[in-house]
Amino acid sequence: MRGPILGEFMGTLMLILLGGGVNAAVLLKRSKAEASGWIVITAGWAFAVLCGIFTANLFGSPDAHLNPAITLAMAVKTGLYNNLLPFSIAQILGGLAGGTLVWLFYLPHWPVTNDPDAKLAVFSTGPAIRMPLANLFCEILATFVLVIVVGGMTSKLVLTQGAAAGLTPLLIGCLIWGIGLSLGATTGYAINPARDLGPRLAHAILPIAGKGPSDWSYAWIPVIGPLIGGAAAGLVLRLLNA
Repeated sequence: MRGPILGEFMGTLMLILLGGGVNAAVLLKRSKAEASGWIVITAGWAFAVLCGIFTANLFGSPDAHLNPAITLAMAVKTGLYNNLLPFSIAQILGGLAGGTLVWLFYLPHWPVTNDPDAKLAVFSTGPAIRMPLANLFCEILATFVLVIVVGGMTSKLVLTQGAAAGLTPLLIGCLIWGIGLSLGATTGYAINPARDLGPRLAHAILPIAGKGPSDWSYAWIPVIGPLIGGAAAGLVLRLLNA
């Protein structure tokens, strides 16, 4: 039952269930957490990443990338690309499954929420100000920060004997919280193609009451931006021999 591909699928599913779940809690009408704000959203996503990593480990993925940009970064760093396609597919499908579970969990709240943009924002990211090149830069830089700092957290150049068992996922969760607070307010900090594309596919496919379009004209930015940022950071880690 266990294996790296299943681990990536289940870990990403958990990531999106809890991350999309906090979006839904804040954005959908008549939720007990309605309008509780950005701090709740960023904290929820930090804990979602923490839980996603442990879930991926449980189901057989010790690396727990949960993110094609991370997988690409590690491929660039090591020169080994054999996991890039299977992991990325598993991660995107996990995002699709997680988005579907969010829809089911909040089923009574979709009909009473009139704003179709709020419904889309449960599933996918979008810009505060739509300027494609600026939005792309934000996703590139935020993902570069993600990969570089994760690289530092897991590098023997920094922690010569490695982190204490179980500590690294907590540190990464804190990093996600920090990125969300500092760099997330412009684009919603996808920093992960699977986090955006998988749930956006769910939004497009599912019979969500009163939904609008899935904004495919923007959807390339949270895919391409993180991949560029991840690849650039992976190259830096390779040059550092981190």
